[in-house]
Amino acid sequence: MVGFETIGNATIIAYDDVPILATDPWINGEAYFGSWGLSYQIPSEQMAAIRACKFYWMSHGHPDHLNLGSLAELSQKEVLLAEHRGNRIRNDLSAMGFRVRVLPERTWVPLSPNIKVLTVSDQNQDSILLLDIGGTLVINLNDASDCGWGRFVKSVAKGYRESYLLRLWSYGDGDMKNFFTETGECLGRQVHRQPGLGPEIQHDAVRFGARYAIPFSSFHRYQREDSIWANERVTPKEKYTAAQLPDLPPVLPAFLRINTRSGEIAEIVPPANDQVVRKPEEFGDNWSDRLDASEKNELRAYFQSKEHLRDTLGFITFRVGGESTTIDLNKASRNIGITFEVPRQSLVTAVHYRVFDDLLIGNFMKTTLHGVQGLYPDFSPYVAKYADNGGAETKEELREYFHHYRSRDPIGYLFRKLEQESEAIFRKFVPHNSLVHRSAKKLYWKLRVE
Repeated sequence: MVGFETIGNATIIAYDDVPILATDPWINGEAYFGSWGLSYQIPSEQMAAIRACKFYWMSHGHPDHLNLGSLAELSQKEVLLAEHRGNRIRNDLSAMGFRVRVLPERTWVPLSPNIKVLTVSDQNQDSILLLDIGGTLVINLNDASDCGWGRFVKSVAKGYRESYLLRLWSYGDGDMKNFFTETGECLGRQVHRQPGLGPEIQHDAVRFGARYAIPFSSFHRYQREDSIWANERVTPKEKYTAAQLPDLPPVLPAFLRINTRSGEIAEIVPPANDQVVRKPEEFGDNWSDRLDASEKNELRAYFQSKEHLRDTLGFITFRVGGESTTIDLNKASRNIGITFEVPRQSLVTAVHYRVFDDLLIGNFMKTTLHGVQGLYPDFSPYVAKYADNGGAETKEELREYFHHYRSRDPIGYLFRKLEQESEAIFRKFVPHNSLVHRSAKKLYWKLRVE
């Protein structure tokens, strides 16, 4: 077969008679300090194909995509990466003994007679992959948000009769939701009636020029005692295809086998994994453990090195084992800050190995905001993306970092920024779901379709 399959959390298996490439192969084990497990089993046929692939492409460093336990089983193959400022993943994997190839930016690279790939990287340390499989385009956006590359992707898609869009869609559980008020009231765990995601997915397919859409990068469940509450926010599989609109690109089932030569599409129905509940102690986390003096010093140095935080926060406090450690950032903003309550072992590991985002996404750490609206845009990306993965901590390093990515597609970056700012102004003055809002939304998508 010349074609592809979708399986697991975010895995595409591309075939040219034999398995050639698998993306983000999380095939066993946990992610985010044991908080996440796979929602569905990977059937033996697809598991064998993943293991037989010649190449593995990794989109970014989150452990449900770059899962080191899974990758260790596939260590004899070649790992393909996008070119990123800092080259952290390349350097880390190379040091671990993996064969790594960094692909040229926005350039088609053949992997077999009928398969070629193209990568695009962005300032969030995400990367996307376009696959030409026998003349059919597969757009793998995984977790990435459009940082200006959307126009480029759509321009490529225009050259294909058949195209499939794959990306993360969800109700938002794949980010920090464990928020509390200063009085201790839980906020992020509130669950409201959620609509079908069909229209949102269809509109994204239009936006990026795809003929079909496939739900992707969304199939995990929570399993730690201190994070299992978040399963209420995990998107049920049936919600992805629900409420679809006529005359827009159809949303297909999540797990498929698609023959790009014959056009045949067959659904794969993997069994669901059993829900398990595991204690934090299985992953080294005891909520009563406290930081020692050297760990407190490392924690302070880690955050004080990130200069942007001083412009937006006065302090960050960590409550570990019932004891508080405060990092002072700016005395002029002494009432503005963030408190994190977190078990010692995961915190020490996240700081030492520069994977702070894993704590946020694991949703067992408790977050209280003081005088700030959220962790975006001034905390999470500056800590986890630009600094941890991109190596940009000082203001000068950040200027060079942003210039590096903007210079790749300055027009695309500018258009996306203008679009985002216009949308923000519109939302500020036009009530959500008002007649004007609904009419403008319909016009917006009508123009995009045309």
